[in-house]
Amino acid sequence: MLGSGMRGRALQGAWLVLHKHLRQIQTSGIQAAAAADVKPFFYQDIFEHEKKTEVPWKKLSGDNVSTFDVKGRKVLHVEPAALTLLAETAMIDISHLLRPGHLQQLSNILKDPEASSNDKFVALELLKNANVAAGMVLPGCQDTGTAICIGKKGQYVWTEGRDEDALSRGIYNTYTKRNLRYSQVAPLDMFNEVNTKTNLPAQIELYATDSSQYDFLFMAKGGGSANKTFLYQQTKALLNPERLMKFVDEKIKTLGTAACPPYHLAIVIGGTSAELTLKTVKLASTRYLDTLPSSGNDHGRAFRDLELEQQIHKLTQKMGIGAQFGGKYFCHDVRVIRLPRHGASCPVGIGVSCSADRQALGKITEEGVFLEQLEIDPIKYLPEIETKDLGGEVVQVNLNRPMSEVLQQLDQYPIKTRLTLTGTLVVARDIAHAKLQERLDKGEEMPQYMKDHPVYYAGPAKTPKGYASGSFGPTTAGRMDSYVNAFQAAGGSKVMLAKGNRSRQVTKACKSHGGFYLGSIGGPAAILAENCIKNVEVLEYPELGMEAIWRVEVENFPAFIVVDNKGNDFFQEWQLE
Repeated sequence: MLGSGMRGRALQGAWLVLHKHLRQIQTSGIQAAAAADVKPFFYQDIFEHEKKTEVPWKKLSGDNVSTFDVKGRKVLHVEPAALTLLAETAMIDISHLLRPGHLQQLSNILKDPEASSNDKFVALELLKNANVAAGMVLPGCQDTGTAICIGKKGQYVWTEGRDEDALSRGIYNTYTKRNLRYSQVAPLDMFNEVNTKTNLPAQIELYATDSSQYDFLFMAKGGGSANKTFLYQQTKALLNPERLMKFVDEKIKTLGTAACPPYHLAIVIGGTSAELTLKTVKLASTRYLDTLPSSGNDHGRAFRDLELEQQIHKLTQKMGIGAQFGGKYFCHDVRVIRLPRHGASCPVGIGVSCSADRQALGKITEEGVFLEQLEIDPIKYLPEIETKDLGGEVVQVNLNRPMSEVLQQLDQYPIKTRLTLTGTLVVARDIAHAKLQERLDKGEEMPQYMKDHPVYYAGPAKTPKGYASGSFGPTTAGRMDSYVNAFQAAGGSKVMLAKGNRSRQVTKACKSHGGFYLGSIGGPAAILAENCIKNVEVLEYPELGMEAIWRVEVENFPAFIVVDNKGNDFFQEWQLE
């Protein structure tokens, strides 16, 4: 008989043999099941375009581009000078010129019997502005934006390296040599910043592609439209027609008019990451993704939902916001892109390209350096129509009177009333407001100029020789909201002039202190500089550059009453908290 120890070892050995056998059976079963369930490999380019975009090209140069052979392959050699030329010319053009399709959409507003008089007035001013800017002296918008360059470098393209350096130099040349604005600030530490005084750094993204040319998208993105880019983390529950349309309706209204409509609206549903969702929003708003397919597949390709685009566009036309001050044309068009997603998340991105719709395609091939041809003769889109033909009362307001008299005149008119302003404005933006608030906090008086004159939220571009001012359109108003109650209580900011809707605290402040907020048209910065601004001088803080406090003389400056001294607000239905 076996001893207890030997029996134990025998049982243990038998168990190990049995366990090994069972594992083999289990593994083979899993492998068989897995083999039966495995889907064959298929590479899916998420952004698979159905066709090439048709682009009107202009040739900039045939220099600094050549070819050579490597193992039977033709390789394109691109010298840094070609990259610099392309980036410099692209940023010049998009600062002054627009695409023909965008201009045609503005012209169509003037021909639409359903467009409101405000829609038509804004469209007419934007078309006039395009004609001034096409003179290549004044940029179309005073916020000449963050320079963005997306490049797709073919595998058979050879450069000297540091392509970002050569592209940045071109961008630098444009901003330093032209009448554009330096908007980029560099952090010295967490709380202190300085203007870079070159508008660098640019946002440059370079990717590798399977081609023998170098393709580009250039953009200038201003703060107003960039600030209207939103990410919403949703779930599968959103993905039914009723809930999705309710969600879209709610979120679109919160865009307001601060980014200068009519908009090119982009909505992206899904995304393998939050950052891909937002990047797709930006690209869709430039019509860069227009040639995506109109249906998905089981591999996860992106597609445009053309039917939903039409439904949402009609939704925006019925909202009543219109082209800034009531009407039909809140949006020129809508793009809806559907992306694959992780099953546990459903990111949704919403963003816009504004009335300064600045982008252009570029390419470098063995034939040379090419840039998308933008419209150099926008007058063809300007119909035979004058401001007086647009209907609605226009009230002349003389600002060179005591503030009490200006307030009395404004008190006679309802919100939405169209005005033209003549006289003195004080210009102050974020940093200037912060400095004035510091003075109030120390117990000092509000400066008399803030009591005597309306305050215009704006930051001018550089002034060309022979002009009173550079492009000088309005800044988004919301950034100054937190100062309004304190300033009005101290006797200042009784009349404010800017673009976009305000928060409820501004409406309450105006009702409490007898103030008004006047809306200026977002977009026509060049025409304001050429036709309305007669003199500009610094009042305080010259060291702040464009952020200084300025005294400006204006003539027939267009505006609307948006918030009055009774608590009425045109944007109340879509008002921010």
